[in-house]
Amino acid sequence: MSHTPFACTSPSDETAMLSAVNAKSFEDLFDQIPADFQTDSFEIPSGLSEMEMMQHIRKLARKNSSDLTNFCGAGFYDHFIPAAVDSITSRGEFFTAYTPYQPEAAQGTLQAAYEYQTAIARLTGMEVSNASLYDGGTALFEGMMMALRITRRNRVLVDEGVSPIYRTMLKSYTKNLNIEYVEIPISGLRNASPRHAGDGVADRTAFKEALTKEVGAVLIQNPNFFGCIDDLTDLIDEVHAVKAISVLSTYPISLGLIKTPGEMGADIVTGEGQSLGLPLSFGGPYLGFMATRKKLVRNMPGRIVGATQDHQGRRGYVLTLQAREQHIRREKAASNICTNMQLCALRSIVYLSLLGKQGFADVSRQCMDRAGYAWTRLRAIDGVEPLFDRPFFNEFALKLPKDASEVVSDLIEEGIAAGFPAGRYYEGMENVLLCAFTEKRTKKEIDILAAKLEAVL
Repeated sequence: MSHTPFACTSPSDETAMLSAVNAKSFEDLFDQIPADFQTDSFEIPSGLSEMEMMQHIRKLARKNSSDLTNFCGAGFYDHFIPAAVDSITSRGEFFTAYTPYQPEAAQGTLQAAYEYQTAIARLTGMEVSNASLYDGGTALFEGMMMALRITRRNRVLVDEGVSPIYRTMLKSYTKNLNIEYVEIPISGLRNASPRHAGDGVADRTAFKEALTKEVGAVLIQNPNFFGCIDDLTDLIDEVHAVKAISVLSTYPISLGLIKTPGEMGADIVTGEGQSLGLPLSFGGPYLGFMATRKKLVRNMPGRIVGATQDHQGRRGYVLTLQAREQHIRREKAASNICTNMQLCALRSIVYLSLLGKQGFADVSRQCMDRAGYAWTRLRAIDGVEPLFDRPFFNEFALKLPKDASEVVSDLIEEGIAAGFPAGRYYEGMENVLLCAFTEKRTKKEIDILAAKLEAVL
Protein backbone atom coordinates (compact mmCIF):
# COMPACT_ATOMS: atom_id res chain seq x y z
CA MET A 1 0.00 0.00 0.00
CA SER A 2 1.56 3.25 -1.10
CA HIS A 3 1.26 6.52 0.82
CA THR A 4 0.78 9.97 -0.61
CA PRO A 5 1.32 12.60 2.12
CA PHE A 6 -1.69 14.78 2.87
CA ALA A 7 -1.39 18.33 1.63
CA CYS A 8 -2.54 19.64 5.00
CA THR A 9 0.35 18.08 6.98
CA SER A 10 4.07 18.68 6.79
CA PRO A 11 6.65 15.87 7.01
CA SER A 12 7.45 16.95 10.58
CA ASP A 13 3.73 16.81 11.48
CA GLU A 14 3.48 13.28 10.13
CA THR A 15 6.62 12.21 11.96
CA ALA A 16 5.23 13.58 15.24
CA MET A 17 1.87 11.84 14.76
CA LEU A 18 3.50 8.51 13.88
CA SER A 19 5.76 8.77 16.90
CA ALA A 20 2.75 9.34 19.17
CA VAL A 21 1.27 5.97 18.13
CA ASN A 22 4.65 4.15 18.10
CA ALA A 23 4.69 3.70 14.32
CA LYS A 24 7.77 4.18 12.16
CA SER A 25 5.90 4.72 8.90
CA PHE A 26 2.42 5.22 7.50
CA GLU A 27 2.46 1.59 6.27
CA ASP A 28 2.92 0.37 9.87
CA LEU A 29 -0.62 1.54 10.61
CA PHE A 30 -1.92 -1.27 8.39
CA ASP A 31 0.22 -4.10 9.80
CA GLN A 32 -2.73 -5.79 11.48
CA ILE A 33 -4.61 -6.08 8.17
CA PRO A 34 -3.57 -9.29 6.37
CA ALA A 35 -1.63 -8.60 3.17
CA ASP A 36 -4.21 -10.55 1.15
CA PHE A 37 -6.82 -7.93 2.07
CA GLN A 38 -4.68 -4.97 1.01
CA THR A 39 -4.48 -3.60 -2.50
CA ASP A 40 -2.81 -0.73 -4.31
CA SER A 41 -5.56 -0.38 -6.90
CA PHE A 42 -8.83 -1.79 -8.22
CA GLU A 43 -7.06 -2.76 -11.46
CA ILE A 44 -9.15 -0.33 -13.47
CA PRO A 45 -7.82 0.05 -17.03
CA SER A 46 -7.22 3.58 -18.24
CA GLY A 47 -9.28 5.28 -20.93
CA LEU A 48 -12.66 3.68 -20.16
CA SER A 49 -15.92 5.33 -21.08
CA GLU A 50 -18.58 5.82 -18.39
CA MET A 51 -20.50 2.79 -19.68
CA GLU A 52 -17.39 0.60 -19.75
CA MET A 53 -16.40 1.79 -16.27
CA MET A 54 -19.82 0.87 -14.84
CA GLN A 55 -19.68 -2.56 -16.48
CA HIS A 56 -16.25 -3.13 -14.94
CA ILE A 57 -17.33 -1.99 -11.46
CA ARG A 58 -20.45 -4.19 -11.57
CA LYS A 59 -18.30 -7.17 -12.53
CA LEU A 60 -16.12 -6.53 -9.49
CA ALA A 61 -19.19 -6.12 -7.27
CA ARG A 62 -20.58 -9.47 -8.39
CA LYS A 63 -17.61 -11.12 -6.68
CA ASN A 64 -19.23 -10.09 -3.39
CA SER A 65 -22.55 -11.75 -4.15
CA SER A 66 -23.30 -15.16 -2.74
CA ASP A 67 -26.00 -17.79 -2.98
CA LEU A 68 -24.88 -19.46 0.24
CA THR A 69 -27.55 -20.68 2.66
CA ASN A 70 -26.57 -18.70 5.75
CA PHE A 71 -26.48 -20.29 9.21
CA CYS A 72 -23.96 -17.78 10.59
CA GLY A 73 -24.77 -15.57 13.55
CA ALA A 74 -22.31 -14.41 16.24
CA GLY A 75 -24.06 -11.05 16.53
CA PHE A 76 -25.15 -10.44 12.92
CA TYR A 77 -28.17 -12.23 11.45
CA ASP A 78 -29.80 -12.94 8.10
CA HIS A 79 -33.40 -11.79 8.66
CA PHE A 80 -36.14 -11.11 6.13
CA ILE A 81 -36.62 -7.42 5.32
CA PRO A 82 -39.99 -6.35 3.86
CA ALA A 83 -39.67 -4.56 0.51
CA ALA A 84 -41.48 -1.55 1.97
CA VAL A 85 -38.44 -0.78 4.14
CA ASP A 86 -36.33 -0.01 1.08
CA SER A 87 -39.20 1.76 -0.66
CA ILE A 88 -39.99 4.11 2.22
CA THR A 89 -36.42 4.88 3.28
CA SER A 90 -35.38 5.57 -0.32
CA ARG A 91 -37.74 8.54 -0.55
CA GLY A 92 -35.80 11.74 -1.11
CA GLU A 93 -37.08 13.52 1.98
CA PHE A 94 -35.76 10.68 4.15
CA PHE A 95 -32.70 9.61 2.19
CA THR A 96 -31.15 13.06 1.88
CA ALA A 97 -32.20 14.53 5.23
CA TYR A 98 -29.41 14.79 7.77
CA THR A 99 -28.90 17.41 10.43
CA PRO A 100 -31.71 18.05 12.92
CA TYR A 101 -30.11 21.11 14.51
CA GLN A 102 -32.64 23.43 12.88
CA PRO A 103 -35.95 22.00 14.13
CA GLU A 104 -38.03 24.36 12.01
CA ALA A 105 -36.57 22.67 8.92
CA ALA A 106 -36.17 19.12 10.21
CA GLN A 107 -39.43 18.06 11.87
CA GLY A 108 -39.64 14.90 9.77
CA THR A 109 -36.14 13.77 10.71
CA LEU A 110 -36.72 14.62 14.37
CA GLN A 111 -40.08 12.84 14.54
CA ALA A 112 -38.62 9.70 12.93
CA ALA A 113 -35.85 9.67 15.54
CA TYR A 114 -38.39 10.22 18.32
CA GLU A 115 -40.51 7.31 17.12
CA TYR A 116 -37.36 5.16 16.93
CA GLN A 117 -36.48 6.06 20.52
CA THR A 118 -40.00 5.16 21.64
CA ALA A 119 -39.79 1.76 19.95
CA ILE A 120 -36.38 0.96 21.47
CA ALA A 121 -37.56 1.96 24.95
CA ARG A 122 -40.62 -0.28 24.64
CA LEU A 123 -38.64 -3.15 23.16
CA THR A 124 -36.03 -3.15 25.92
CA GLY A 125 -38.42 -2.37 28.76
CA MET A 126 -36.50 0.80 29.61
CA GLU A 127 -37.68 4.39 30.13
CA VAL A 128 -35.61 6.41 27.64
CA SER A 129 -33.50 5.84 24.54
CA ASN A 130 -31.17 7.98 22.48
CA ALA A 131 -31.48 8.40 18.72
CA SER A 132 -28.97 5.57 18.01
CA LEU A 133 -25.19 5.13 18.03
CA TYR A 134 -22.76 3.69 15.51
CA ASP A 135 -22.98 -0.06 16.14
CA GLY A 136 -23.40 -2.63 18.90
CA GLY A 137 -19.75 -2.57 19.99
CA THR A 138 -19.44 1.19 20.27
CA ALA A 139 -22.84 1.30 22.00
CA LEU A 140 -21.52 -1.08 24.66
CA PHE A 141 -18.39 1.07 25.00
CA GLU A 142 -20.52 4.21 25.42
CA GLY A 143 -22.69 2.42 27.98
CA MET A 144 -19.61 1.43 29.95
CA MET A 145 -18.18 4.96 29.86
CA MET A 146 -21.56 6.33 30.95
CA ALA A 147 -21.54 3.94 33.92
CA LEU A 148 -18.01 4.95 34.93
CA ARG A 149 -18.91 8.64 34.77
CA ILE A 150 -21.83 8.00 37.12
CA THR A 151 -19.97 5.82 39.63
CA ARG A 152 -16.61 7.63 39.33
CA ARG A 153 -14.84 4.28 39.51
CA ASN A 154 -12.50 2.63 37.01
CA ARG A 155 -12.88 -1.14 37.50
CA VAL A 156 -15.07 -3.01 34.99
CA LEU A 157 -16.25 -6.61 35.25
CA VAL A 158 -16.85 -8.19 31.83
CA ASP A 159 -18.58 -11.52 31.39
CA GLU A 160 -16.81 -13.84 28.93
CA GLY A 161 -20.17 -14.39 27.28
CA VAL A 162 -20.06 -10.82 25.96
CA SER A 163 -19.18 -10.87 22.26
CA PRO A 164 -15.39 -11.17 21.86
CA ILE A 165 -15.68 -8.64 19.03
CA TYR A 166 -17.13 -6.13 21.48
CA ARG A 167 -14.51 -6.96 24.12
CA THR A 168 -11.73 -6.33 21.63
CA MET A 169 -13.33 -3.00 20.71
CA LEU A 170 -13.59 -1.99 24.38
CA LYS A 171 -9.89 -2.56 24.98
CA SER A 172 -8.96 -0.79 21.76
CA TYR A 173 -11.09 2.29 22.53
CA THR A 174 -9.77 2.56 26.08
CA LYS A 175 -6.14 1.58 25.57
CA ASN A 176 -4.90 4.95 26.82
CA LEU A 177 -7.45 5.32 29.64
CA ASN A 178 -7.06 4.29 33.25
CA ILE A 179 -9.62 1.48 33.17
CA GLU A 180 -9.10 -1.90 34.83
CA TYR A 181 -10.85 -4.83 33.15
CA VAL A 182 -11.62 -8.07 34.97
CA GLU A 183 -12.99 -10.84 32.75
CA ILE A 184 -15.26 -13.38 34.44
CA PRO A 185 -15.20 -16.79 32.70
CA ILE A 186 -18.48 -18.37 31.63
CA SER A 187 -19.60 -21.13 33.96
CA GLY A 188 -18.29 -24.45 32.67
CA LEU A 189 -16.81 -23.09 29.43
CA ARG A 190 -13.42 -24.77 29.82
CA ASN A 191 -14.92 -28.11 30.87
CA ALA A 192 -18.34 -27.76 29.30
CA SER A 193 -20.64 -30.72 29.82
CA PRO A 194 -24.29 -31.01 28.77
CA ARG A 195 -24.97 -32.63 32.12
CA HIS A 196 -24.59 -29.37 34.01
CA ALA A 197 -27.60 -27.14 33.44
CA GLY A 198 -25.84 -24.19 35.10
CA ASP A 199 -23.04 -24.12 32.54
CA GLY A 200 -22.93 -21.69 29.64
CA VAL A 201 -24.02 -18.55 31.51
CA ALA A 202 -22.59 -15.94 33.86
CA ASP A 203 -20.79 -17.55 36.80
CA ARG A 204 -22.61 -16.20 39.86
CA THR A 205 -19.96 -17.34 42.34
CA ALA A 206 -17.12 -15.71 40.40
CA PHE A 207 -19.08 -12.50 39.95
CA LYS A 208 -19.96 -12.32 43.64
CA GLU A 209 -16.30 -12.68 44.61
CA ALA A 210 -15.25 -9.95 42.14
CA LEU A 211 -18.03 -7.49 43.01
CA THR A 212 -16.27 -5.05 45.32
CA LYS A 213 -16.85 -1.37 46.00
CA GLU A 214 -14.14 -0.54 43.43
CA VAL A 215 -16.30 -1.88 40.58
CA GLY A 216 -18.03 0.83 38.56
CA ALA A 217 -19.59 -1.14 35.72
CA VAL A 218 -20.58 -4.75 35.00
CA LEU A 219 -20.95 -5.75 31.33
CA ILE A 220 -23.15 -8.75 30.54
CA GLN A 221 -24.97 -10.08 27.47
CA ASN A 222 -28.25 -11.93 26.98
CA PRO A 223 -28.50 -14.08 24.95
CA ASN A 224 -24.74 -14.43 25.29
CA PHE A 225 -22.25 -15.11 22.49
CA PHE A 226 -22.99 -18.84 22.60
CA GLY A 227 -26.74 -18.22 22.33
CA CYS A 228 -27.54 -19.17 25.94
CA ILE A 229 -30.48 -17.39 27.60
CA ASP A 230 -30.20 -16.35 31.24
CA ASP A 231 -32.38 -14.50 33.74
CA LEU A 232 -29.84 -12.03 35.08
CA THR A 233 -32.11 -10.46 37.71
CA ASP A 234 -30.21 -11.96 40.66
CA LEU A 235 -26.82 -10.90 39.27
CA ILE A 236 -28.03 -7.35 38.60
CA ASP A 237 -29.30 -7.19 42.20
CA GLU A 238 -25.78 -8.07 43.35
CA VAL A 239 -24.38 -5.31 41.12
CA HIS A 240 -26.74 -2.78 42.70
CA ALA A 241 -25.75 -3.94 46.16
CA VAL A 242 -22.25 -2.47 45.64
CA LYS A 243 -23.73 0.62 43.92
CA ALA A 244 -22.27 -0.32 40.53
CA ILE A 245 -24.03 0.06 37.17
CA SER A 246 -25.16 -2.89 35.05
CA VAL A 247 -24.77 -2.60 31.28
CA LEU A 248 -26.61 -5.33 29.38
CA SER A 249 -26.04 -6.00 25.68
CA THR A 250 -28.92 -7.79 23.95
CA TYR A 251 -30.13 -9.16 20.61
CA PRO A 252 -33.30 -7.17 19.84
CA ILE A 253 -35.21 -9.88 17.95
CA SER A 254 -35.03 -12.11 21.04
CA LEU A 255 -36.98 -9.51 23.04
CA GLY A 256 -40.18 -10.57 21.29
CA LEU A 257 -40.14 -13.64 23.56
CA ILE A 258 -37.65 -13.51 26.42
CA LYS A 259 -37.58 -11.42 29.58
CA THR A 260 -36.56 -7.85 28.79
CA PRO A 261 -33.51 -6.14 30.31
CA GLY A 262 -35.87 -3.67 31.96
CA GLU A 263 -37.71 -6.51 33.69
CA MET A 264 -34.35 -7.81 34.95
CA GLY A 265 -33.49 -4.42 36.46
CA ALA A 266 -30.70 -3.43 34.05
CA ASP A 267 -29.48 0.16 34.29
CA ILE A 268 -28.23 0.59 30.72
CA VAL A 269 -29.15 -1.53 27.70
CA THR A 270 -27.23 -1.62 24.43
CA GLY A 271 -27.15 -3.78 21.35
CA GLU A 272 -26.62 -4.17 17.63
CA GLY A 273 -29.64 -3.03 15.60
CA GLN A 274 -28.64 -4.73 12.32
CA SER A 275 -31.38 -7.34 12.72
CA LEU A 276 -34.04 -4.60 12.72
CA GLY A 277 -34.37 -4.08 8.98
CA LEU A 278 -30.73 -3.78 7.93
CA PRO A 279 -29.13 -6.23 5.48
CA LEU A 280 -25.84 -8.00 6.17
CA SER A 281 -23.24 -5.80 4.54
CA PHE A 282 -19.61 -6.65 5.34
CA GLY A 283 -19.88 -5.09 8.81
CA GLY A 284 -22.00 -2.03 8.12
CA PRO A 285 -23.36 0.50 8.08
CA TYR A 286 -25.38 -0.77 11.02
CA LEU A 287 -26.56 0.97 14.17
CA GLY A 288 -26.13 0.66 17.90
CA PHE A 289 -29.06 1.24 20.22
CA MET A 290 -28.95 2.44 23.82
CA ALA A 291 -31.65 2.80 26.45
CA THR A 292 -31.53 3.60 30.14
CA ARG A 293 -33.46 4.63 33.23
CA LYS A 294 -34.87 8.13 33.36
CA LYS A 295 -32.76 9.00 36.40
CA LEU A 296 -29.57 8.40 34.37
CA VAL A 297 -30.61 10.16 31.17
CA ARG A 298 -28.47 13.27 31.67
CA ASN A 299 -25.38 11.09 31.44
CA MET A 300 -26.52 9.45 28.21
CA PRO A 301 -24.34 10.20 25.15
CA GLY A 302 -25.45 10.97 21.62
CA ARG A 303 -28.54 12.68 20.30
CA ILE A 304 -31.78 12.61 22.30
CA VAL A 305 -34.98 13.86 20.67
CA GLY A 306 -37.83 15.16 22.79
CA ALA A 307 -41.43 16.19 22.08
CA THR A 308 -42.71 19.64 22.99
CA GLN A 309 -45.33 22.25 22.08
CA ASP A 310 -44.92 25.65 20.48
CA HIS A 311 -46.69 28.77 21.73
CA GLN A 312 -49.71 27.86 19.59
CA GLY A 313 -50.01 24.44 21.23
CA ARG A 314 -48.75 22.53 18.20
CA ARG A 315 -46.68 19.39 18.81
CA GLY A 316 -43.06 19.63 17.75
CA TYR A 317 -39.77 17.76 18.12
CA VAL A 318 -36.35 19.05 19.19
CA LEU A 319 -32.98 17.80 20.36
CA THR A 320 -33.07 17.98 24.12
CA LEU A 321 -31.16 17.61 27.41
CA GLN A 322 -27.75 18.32 25.94
CA ALA A 323 -26.00 20.78 23.67
CA ARG A 324 -23.94 19.72 20.69
CA GLU A 325 -20.98 21.55 22.15
CA GLN A 326 -20.73 19.09 25.04
CA HIS A 327 -19.19 16.58 22.66
CA ILE A 328 -16.22 18.79 21.76
CA ARG A 329 -15.03 19.70 25.26
CA ARG A 330 -12.07 17.33 25.20
CA GLU A 331 -11.72 15.46 28.51
CA LYS A 332 -14.90 17.06 29.86
CA ALA A 333 -17.03 15.72 27.00
CA ALA A 334 -19.72 13.14 27.73
CA SER A 335 -18.81 11.42 24.47
CA ASN A 336 -17.05 11.98 21.17
CA ILE A 337 -20.33 11.20 19.43
CA CYS A 338 -22.26 14.19 18.12
CA THR A 339 -24.24 12.37 15.44
CA ASN A 340 -26.21 9.15 14.99
CA MET A 341 -26.97 6.56 12.34
CA GLN A 342 -30.12 8.35 11.26
CA LEU A 343 -30.90 6.49 8.04
CA CYS A 344 -30.21 3.11 9.67
CA ALA A 345 -32.41 4.08 12.63
CA LEU A 346 -35.11 5.12 10.18
CA ARG A 347 -34.96 1.67 8.57
CA SER A 348 -35.38 0.13 12.02
CA ILE A 349 -38.48 2.12 12.95
CA VAL A 350 -40.01 1.43 9.51
CA TYR A 351 -39.27 -2.29 9.98
CA LEU A 352 -40.76 -2.35 13.49
CA SER A 353 -43.83 -0.37 12.38
CA LEU A 354 -44.47 -2.73 9.49
CA LEU A 355 -44.26 -5.80 11.72
CA GLY A 356 -46.22 -4.40 14.64
CA LYS A 357 -46.27 -5.94 18.11
CA GLN A 358 -47.75 -9.29 17.06
CA GLY A 359 -45.71 -9.54 13.87
CA PHE A 360 -42.51 -8.93 15.81
CA ALA A 361 -43.43 -11.66 18.30
CA ASP A 362 -44.19 -14.00 15.37
CA VAL A 363 -40.72 -13.42 13.89
CA SER A 364 -39.15 -14.15 17.28
CA ARG A 365 -41.19 -17.34 17.62
CA GLN A 366 -40.25 -18.52 14.13
CA CYS A 367 -36.55 -17.99 14.87
CA MET A 368 -36.80 -20.01 18.06
CA ASP A 369 -38.86 -22.75 16.39
CA ARG A 370 -36.35 -23.12 13.52
CA ALA A 371 -33.50 -23.35 16.03
CA GLY A 372 -35.38 -25.92 18.08
CA TYR A 373 -35.87 -28.12 15.01
CA ALA A 374 -32.19 -27.75 14.08
CA TRP A 375 -31.14 -28.61 17.65
CA THR A 376 -32.91 -31.97 17.33
CA ARG A 377 -31.63 -32.72 13.80
CA LEU A 378 -27.98 -31.76 14.35
CA ARG A 379 -27.58 -33.47 17.71
CA ALA A 380 -28.69 -36.72 16.09
CA ILE A 381 -25.49 -36.77 13.97
CA ASP A 382 -22.91 -39.24 15.27
CA GLY A 383 -20.07 -37.41 17.04
CA VAL A 384 -21.94 -34.09 17.38
CA GLU A 385 -22.69 -32.87 20.92
CA PRO A 386 -24.11 -29.63 22.30
CA LEU A 387 -21.54 -27.44 24.03
CA PHE A 388 -24.17 -26.46 26.61
CA ASP A 389 -27.56 -27.97 27.37
CA ARG A 390 -29.28 -24.71 28.19
CA PRO A 391 -32.26 -22.74 26.90
CA PHE A 392 -31.35 -20.77 23.77
CA PHE A 393 -33.12 -18.34 21.49
CA ASN A 394 -32.06 -18.97 17.89
CA GLU A 395 -28.40 -19.83 18.24
CA PHE A 396 -26.40 -22.61 19.89
CA ALA A 397 -22.91 -24.10 19.93
CA LEU A 398 -22.01 -27.66 18.89
CA LYS A 399 -18.88 -29.71 19.59
CA LEU A 400 -17.74 -31.49 16.45
CA PRO A 401 -15.35 -34.45 16.11
CA LYS A 402 -13.03 -32.36 13.90
CA ASP A 403 -11.87 -28.76 13.44
CA ALA A 404 -14.87 -26.47 12.92
CA SER A 405 -12.98 -24.20 10.50
CA GLU A 406 -12.29 -27.15 8.22
CA VAL A 407 -15.95 -28.18 8.37
CA VAL A 408 -17.06 -24.65 7.47
CA SER A 409 -14.66 -24.56 4.52
CA ASP A 410 -15.88 -27.93 3.25
CA LEU A 411 -19.53 -26.90 3.47
CA ILE A 412 -18.88 -23.59 1.70
CA GLU A 413 -18.09 -25.73 -1.32
CA GLU A 414 -21.56 -27.25 -0.90
CA GLY A 415 -23.25 -23.83 -0.91
CA ILE A 416 -23.74 -23.68 2.86
CA ALA A 417 -22.36 -21.19 5.38
CA ALA A 418 -22.69 -23.65 8.26
CA GLY A 419 -21.88 -21.33 11.13
CA PHE A 420 -19.11 -19.52 12.97
CA PRO A 421 -16.01 -21.40 14.23
CA ALA A 422 -15.72 -20.40 17.90
CA GLY A 423 -12.00 -21.19 17.89
CA ARG A 424 -11.36 -17.90 16.11
CA TYR A 425 -12.02 -16.10 19.39
CA TYR A 426 -11.88 -18.74 22.13
CA GLU A 427 -8.66 -20.68 22.70
CA GLY A 428 -9.18 -24.43 22.91
CA MET A 429 -12.56 -24.32 21.14
CA GLU A 430 -11.32 -25.20 17.67
CA ASN A 431 -13.94 -27.96 17.37
CA VAL A 432 -16.87 -25.74 18.37
CA LEU A 433 -19.31 -24.46 15.74
CA LEU A 434 -21.82 -21.69 16.51
CA CYS A 435 -24.98 -22.04 14.39
CA ALA A 436 -27.83 -19.52 14.05
CA PHE A 437 -31.32 -19.87 12.59
CA THR A 438 -33.68 -17.08 11.55
CA GLU A 439 -37.19 -17.02 10.11
CA LYS A 440 -35.57 -17.24 6.63
CA ARG A 441 -34.22 -20.74 7.19
CA THR A 442 -36.66 -23.48 6.21
CA LYS A 443 -36.90 -27.04 7.54
CA LYS A 444 -35.74 -28.25 4.14
CA GLU A 445 -32.60 -26.10 4.37
CA ILE A 446 -31.96 -27.37 7.90
CA ASP A 447 -32.36 -30.97 6.71
CA ILE A 448 -29.84 -30.30 3.94
CA LEU A 449 -27.43 -28.76 6.48
CA ALA A 450 -27.76 -31.87 8.66
CA ALA A 451 -27.17 -34.23 5.74
CA LYS A 452 -24.17 -32.30 4.39
CA LEU A 453 -22.66 -31.89 7.86
CA GLU A 454 -22.97 -35.61 8.52
CA ALA A 455 -21.32 -36.38 5.17
CA VAL A 456 -18.41 -34.01 5.86
CA LEU A 457 -17.85 -35.46 9.33
